[in-house]
Amino acid sequence: MADRRQETLLIDPGGRARIWCRDCGRELTDPISRQRRLGAECDPEPRTGYDRHDVDQDPIPGL
Repeated sequence: MADRRQETLLIDPGGRARIWCRDCGRELTDPISRQRRLGAECDPEPRTGYDRHDVDQDPIPGL
């Protein structure tokens, strides 16, 4: 007997899933925005391209 389930229909075969911003609802195209699910304008973290790095500090005396 043949399988009676319907095949999944894709609107854009081979394309990536469409993702929208959680705050404003616009479609996201930037890879970072797509991961965070927030557009660049809605994201509270700045995107300056500057990678923050912490400097090692000397231990506090007596600890």
